[in-house]
Amino acid sequence: MRFLLPACLFFCFSCNGFKPVAMIERSDPALDAILSHNARVEVISSGYQWSEGPLWIESEKMLLFSDVPANTVFKWTEKEGTEVYLKPSGYTGTVARGGETGSNGLALNKDNKLVLCQHGNRQLAWMDAAIDIPKPVFKTIADNYQSKKFNSPNDLVYRSNGDLFFTDPPYGLEKNMDDPLKEMRYQGVFCVKASGEVKLLIDSLTRPNGIALTPDQKTLVIGNSDPEKPYWYAYDIAENDSLINPRIFFDSRNASKTERRAPDGFKFDKNGNMFASGPGGILIFDRNAKIIGKIKTSGDASNCALSPDEKTLYITANKYVLRIKMRE
Repeated sequence: MRFLLPACLFFCFSCNGFKPVAMIERSDPALDAILSHNARVEVISSGYQWSEGPLWIESEKMLLFSDVPANTVFKWTEKEGTEVYLKPSGYTGTVARGGETGSNGLALNKDNKLVLCQHGNRQLAWMDAAIDIPKPVFKTIADNYQSKKFNSPNDLVYRSNGDLFFTDPPYGLEKNMDDPLKEMRYQGVFCVKASGEVKLLIDSLTRPNGIALTPDQKTLVIGNSDPEKPYWYAYDIAENDSLINPRIFFDSRNASKTERRAPDGFKFDKNGNMFASGPGGILIFDRNAKIIGKIKTSGDASNCALSPDEKTLYITANKYVLRIKMRE
């Protein structure tokens, strides 16, 4: 039985009156161990074209997130609220162009450098500046495979050994799949080794998007944001870094018939529960891929981030950035 927890409602004004920005839906008692009944959804920032790639920086007590069309990374802190952190963030060219040119997924590398999936520059890069003194100066990590430019790197995850896994759909290209500058016939999933070598792992997914490793780092999960194939795929990682035992982690075709969005960004907690943007908002899965709850958002949810203690969840949802203090 499903029920809505009205104590978590936050509202925004529209021409039709007030409507909820987000609601918590509980579908299994197991959710209580993750999300307390006192948990509430807060709008901590708003006014964006398309918010994405949230990343909590514990050392600075700040949340970074991309506004992809605005070519900007924003910073939010409890004390100062929202500020521009980095602009430009994903496209540094001088030729004017349309499309989603900014950064998307964000991460920190082992040297505490900000790493960005840059749509407009069509590369993975790190910011050549201290995390607390940002500057739009970038060093390329990888921008091609076998001399063909990437489409538009979208989301990324580091393995503890320094390997960098990322997805490369066409969303940052001005004309998407029909863009004349598209050099690859496929939408790939790649790995950049610590040595700098780029390896193609998968070339068969239609729209690889969100990507994450399970807590034991033995399985790679990828969200496919194709409305015709709205699946989360799982692959075991073999010793030679090839992906084996391909399977569907979750099939969201039924949910996609009644609610907007296909699989996008997601994160695992240390217990293997998965917080995933998909149909209707953020779906919460247990380690066996069973949905135990949902954070329903009025704006399309794109991604999320956990604080290190896993008590707080941050969500990017279209023009909003949301926070949920899941447990005290």
